[in-house]
Amino acid sequence: MRKFAGLLLLLFCSLNTFAQADWPEFRGPWCDGRATAPGQTNLLGLPLHWSETENVKWKTPIPYRGWSTPVILNGQIWLTTATIDGHDFFAICVEQETGKIIFNQKIFHCDNPESLGAAVNFNCYASPSAVLEPGRVYVNFGSYGTACLDTAAFKVLWKRDDLPCRHFRGPGSSPIVWNNFLILTFDGIDVQYMTALDKNTGKTVWKTDRTAEWNDLDASGQPMGGGDYRKAFSTPIVIDAAGRTQMLSVGTKAAYSYDPATGQELWKVPTTAYSPASRPIFDNGVAIFATGNGKSEVLAVRADGHGELPPSAVVWRAPRAAPSQTSGTVDNGLLFMVNESGIASCFQTADGADVWRERIGGDYSASVLYGDGRIYCFSRAGKVTVLKAGRTFESLATNELAGGFMASPAVSGKALYLRTKTDLYRIEEAERN
Repeated sequence: MRKFAGLLLLLFCSLNTFAQADWPEFRGPWCDGRATAPGQTNLLGLPLHWSETENVKWKTPIPYRGWSTPVILNGQIWLTTATIDGHDFFAICVEQETGKIIFNQKIFHCDNPESLGAAVNFNCYASPSAVLEPGRVYVNFGSYGTACLDTAAFKVLWKRDDLPCRHFRGPGSSPIVWNNFLILTFDGIDVQYMTALDKNTGKTVWKTDRTAEWNDLDASGQPMGGGDYRKAFSTPIVIDAAGRTQMLSVGTKAAYSYDPATGQELWKVPTTAYSPASRPIFDNGVAIFATGNGKSEVLAVRADGHGELPPSAVVWRAPRAAPSQTSGTVDNGLLFMVNESGIASCFQTADGADVWRERIGGDYSASVLYGDGRIYCFSRAGKVTVLKAGRTFESLATNELAGGFMASPAVSGKALYLRTKTDLYRIEEAERN
């Protein structure tokens, strides 16, 4: 019986490892940019060096424009893209082994999309990443539409294009799946709310408005900054902390915790920043938020509060070199981040103590990746700096691909899946005979 139980345990662990070998949503299976499970020390065999002619298994041009992360499950890679003018919105499926596009269909059309304005070089109409689960993919283009597709039959199961929001600079928040819900974030210049849809039907289950105090009206009663001071682009995470399930989300002027089952606001921490895009992280018992632009900082909050939290609930603050667009990653009690101007930082997640901070050069929108004891940083110009994930700053390699990076990376097995502004790459070390 002990041998049988041991075999069952081995089989379970093998299946669990296989299930976690994919990248089903923005920031991966643990929602924090880690390619390996927390505490896991086995190496994946990710590549350290590559170029346009080295360690490229395949390269596939992706039409139009999209900054969404490629998401991967069961041999399929799904991406979203849209025409540059924002009139047509597409879902694309790529065969993981070969890089062949096996599905490319227009899902939504808009006659009069709102201009991206000054954000045209930093955002597009297909920035939210899709989310995958067995048999289903959920694609989201903000207020321009959300849809559920069957990944075997390649058929649309339901669509919604009636959820209001003036994105002003384009959509950016990615959807998440929790239990039977598809949860969406809408932080525009006119409305700011979160909503849960029944993932099987697309019907609204709950909707919760943000409760931040804006204090941003000018003398004529109009919002200052043209609406930028109310926008946000962040994606929530769901955690279990303080004896309850919580959904962490950061918007302009506040970071929040909600009950994902009902949408009830559990607690919030007021901030003075605006337009955040980083996804929250939960590590070492604290919720970690990058607050956005303006008074930009990283703050860590105890997740056991109720209502509007006092300043004492903030465990630590890190105001220097905080990112407003990119998301960080964690390993072994350390938080690694790179901000938009190319300053890489390492903090202790328990107390926020500085470990190191170095300028690596370049400008960044894509989020960092952890894998095989390394931190991968992807610049807008196409340079990828690989750092050692440790307490001492060490640059291990510099690589480059044409086109540049706006989309965040994905991992499956020992391969990196990198989306540049024009192409999707599978980067993998060549087999040695």
